Amino acid sequence: MKKSTKTLLYLLIPAVLIVAFFVRNLIVNTDDSSEGSIPTTTQQTRDGRLSVRGVVAKPESFSERILTTGSIIASEEVWLRPEISGRITELNIREGTSVSKGDVLVKINDADLQAELLRANLQLELAQIRETRQQALLQNRAIAEEDYEVALNQVKTLQAEIDLIQARIDKTELLAPFDGVIGLRNVSPGSYITPSDVIASLQDYSRVRVDFSIPERYTGRIRVADRIRFTRQGSDETYDGRIIAIEPRIDAATRTLQLRAHAANPNQLIIPGAFVEIQLELRDISDAILIPSEAVIPELGGHSLFVSRDGKAHRVSVSTGVRTETRVQITNGLSPGDTVLTTGILQLRGDLPIRFSQVD
Repeated sequence: MKKSTKTLLYLLIPAVLIVAFFVRNLIVNTDDSSEGSIPTTTQQTRDGRLSVRGVVAKPESFSERILTTGSIIASEEVWLRPEISGRITELNIREGTSVSKGDVLVKINDADLQAELLRANLQLELAQIRETRQQALLQNRAIAEEDYEVALNQVKTLQAEIDLIQARIDKTELLAPFDGVIGLRNVSPGSYITPSDVIASLQDYSRVRVDFSIPERYTGRIRVADRIRFTRQGSDETYDGRIIAIEPRIDAATRTLQLRAHAANPNQLIIPGAFVEIQLELRDISDAILIPSEAVIPELGGHSLFVSRDGKAHRVSVSTGVRTETRVQITNGLSPGDTVLTTGILQLRGDLPIRFSQVD
C-alpha cells in the first residue's frame, strides 16, 4: 500500500509542476498585455474624448451630371417593301452603297398596266372627239343639253380611269424616300415579290438619334436643347448632342423618363444600334459644399450629421442636394469652415468630447 502511494505521488508532482508553469506564463502574458494597453485605455478614460476623423466644409465648383446609357438610332430608317405584287425587272440596289432621294431602286413588271393605259388613252381620244362634236351641235341647238353632258361625262370617266392606271404603274417603281445607305438585300432580279417581302433596309445616319432614359427624380430639370455627351464602345472619342424631344409621361414599370437627342455623324462612324454611355449636364454650381456620404445620417423626414464645436460633437440637421458615388451636396444647415465628423458615427452623441486623428 505504501509503495502504491509513493508511486502515485511521483506521478502527480510532475503534473502539478507542469500545470503551475503554464498558469504562471498565462498570468505573466496577461499582465504584460494589460500593461501595454493601460496608457491608451487610461488616456481615453481620463479625458473622455473619442478619437475621430473629420473634413472641413469648403465651397467648390461642381458640375451636376447624370450618367446613363442609351442606344443609337438612324436619323431616318425604313424597310423597303413593294406596294404591289409582281416580278422584278430591274434591281438597282448595291448593298452598303449610298442612294439619293428619288432614285429608282426596284422596278416591277408593268406590261399589262401599260397595255391598259394605251387602251384607255385611245378611248379617251375618241371620247374627246365626240364631246367636241356634241358641243358644236349644242351651240347650234341641234341636240339637247343632256346629250352633250353624257359625252362630257364619258371624257371625264376615261380620264379618271387613266389616272388610276397611272397610279398603279407608279407603284411598280420603288423610289428612295430619302438620301441614305442601302443595307443587305433579300431578293434577286427576276424574283416574284409581294408587299409582305422586305427587299432591304435604307438608313440615313449622317445624323443619329440617341434614345436614353433618366431617373424620375430629374423630371422638370431637363429641357429640350440641353446638351449631352456620349462615347461608344471601342472608342475613346466623345460626341456632342442636343435633346430634341422628351416623352410626356413617366414609364410606370421602370420609373424613368425617356428622352431623345440628335447628334452629327459626318464620318458615319456611329452605327445605328450601337450601345453608348451618356453624360447629361444639368448645371454648374460654383459654390457647392460636398462632404463624404458616410458622414450623412438618414433620419425620419430628413438628414443630419455631426460637426465639431468647441471640441465637442454637435449634431445638426441638414438638407441634401446632388449625390455622387462618394459625396453628397449639403444645401442647408452647414457653413463653410465647419468641420464635419466622418468616423465614429455610431459612437457619437451630442456634446461628446472629441479629438481629431486626421482632418482633411
